[in-house]
Amino acid sequence: MNELEISCASTDRKSNAWDSIDWLRCEIAVKKLQARIVKAQKEGRYGKVKALQWMLTHSFYAKALAVKRVTSNKGKKTAGVDRVLWKTPKAKFQAISELKRRGYNPQPLKRVYISKKNGKQRPLGIPTMKDRAMQALYLMALEPVAETTADNNSYGFRKERSTFDAREQCFCVLAKDVSPEWILEGDIKGCFDHISHEWLLNNIPMDKVMLRKWLNSGFVYNSELFPTVEGTPQGGIISPTLANMTLDGLEAVLKRRFKTHCKKGVYTSYKVHLIRYADDFVITGASKELLQNEILPIVREFLHARGLTLSEEKTKITHIGKGFDFLGYNIRKYNGKLLIKPSKESLKRFMVKIRETIEAHKGAKQESLIRLLNPIITGWANYYRYSVSSKTFRKADKLIFEKLWQWAQRRHPKKGKYWVADKYFHKINNRKWTFAVTPNKRKPESIIVLKRLYDTKIKRFVKIKGDANPYDPQWKEYFEHRETYKMLQSLNGYKSLLHLWKRQQRCCPYCGEPIDNEHSWSVVKQLTNNRMDSFLLHDGCRRSYYQLKTEDYEPAFM
Repeated sequence: MNELEISCASTDRKSNAWDSIDWLRCEIAVKKLQARIVKAQKEGRYGKVKALQWMLTHSFYAKALAVKRVTSNKGKKTAGVDRVLWKTPKAKFQAISELKRRGYNPQPLKRVYISKKNGKQRPLGIPTMKDRAMQALYLMALEPVAETTADNNSYGFRKERSTFDAREQCFCVLAKDVSPEWILEGDIKGCFDHISHEWLLNNIPMDKVMLRKWLNSGFVYNSELFPTVEGTPQGGIISPTLANMTLDGLEAVLKRRFKTHCKKGVYTSYKVHLIRYADDFVITGASKELLQNEILPIVREFLHARGLTLSEEKTKITHIGKGFDFLGYNIRKYNGKLLIKPSKESLKRFMVKIRETIEAHKGAKQESLIRLLNPIITGWANYYRYSVSSKTFRKADKLIFEKLWQWAQRRHPKKGKYWVADKYFHKINNRKWTFAVTPNKRKPESIIVLKRLYDTKIKRFVKIKGDANPYDPQWKEYFEHRETYKMLQSLNGYKSLLHLWKRQQRCCPYCGEPIDNEHSWSVVKQLTNNRMDSFLLHDGCRRSYYQLKTEDYEPAFM
């Protein structure tokens, strides 16, 4: 194929290679259509929504972005049952023309099993590259509707929302003196595996033909084909959104039923609040009886209509004085003061991972061990940096030190402890017993230091507004301000770097992808026209940039 016709909305042009695609133009065109879908959905013009969804799923720009998504994410090296991967630019460009509704039949999923926290196995379905791209394409048309109709306090698998928002909502609901004291901890049994296909086909506002094909595609395990009569496959790109839309509406049901009212001058407040992250949720209430006798039956009825049931072993009612675990946090009131800390189970899993890493590298160099441990420590610290975690961080640092001391002593059984301490632990910035090494003795500045959890600065997280919609142009200024605030927080106040970030249109000049506080990046300097310029690159892009070894390379924004 020499050239391919491109059509999206009122824009037409031609492109003949993957590298010649204007990705910024693609994103702008798709965002415009998504904004129109949101507007039509808010106005109740459902016929218009359907027409705009059809236009979006048949546009070149959306198809190109769908192929780009599945060939640039973590699963790009994992093939489906057809063992096909799109690695070359030619294969990626050819794939765009293959994303057609007419004649499309998805292939069965490749079934694998991954271990869960409780030791059980979770089934995971891996679609082929083409099926992933088709799901990504139709997800672009479905997500604007899903965001517009979603529960305000649903935070899992949604754009611009995270576990931090769910945790902060727990604080907002439970921290006051007049806050509810009883909590229903809910967990849905096999949510993805048991959603009713009939309910999905009757209630999800998308192409029913495509949805039915994905739901009935089946899966292959041990070279044997099995049918799928219920559920959405975990591993499919569109599955989290389908699960979210299945559970949306429970918050509205509870609000209508347990609305605060006044009768003869007496106010009755049930203090009912729902906070949900994917299929894990908590519901607050004024009393244990309210949760047990009224709210729990409503939840069970709501789920039953969708083919779902509660997990009896994980569903329980708890008093805030005893506390409960949610998303890896322990939420509890101590003498009337609410504290949100890392849960004991989370600390235990973290230390198991640290110990396993150290045990697996008994003979490794100190430098290699530090490089292996630092990302694990940084990831765990970043997750809990918005909670009351200083004491937990100090305890974890102590446990890590004890394990490293065992590791060091084991390597030199005939040496004394002072010799071992002098070799592996050093005094840096008035801090003794720092696990560090200098690979190049001639360059003292090349020292590599093991990170300490306690050095992580505890911050306060600002929760997203409940009705904020990233696909609605009315919220554009809000999300830009929020993104700038998050970036400034990650820069620790360095406004000069914030200026660089804005000058680059908040994107990496090498790959064109956004630079944010969720991905690691670095400052790179380059001599241009006898002037030293600085710019920000993703860490992966920085390595590729240096491998070019060309003096004439200039960032895209210059």
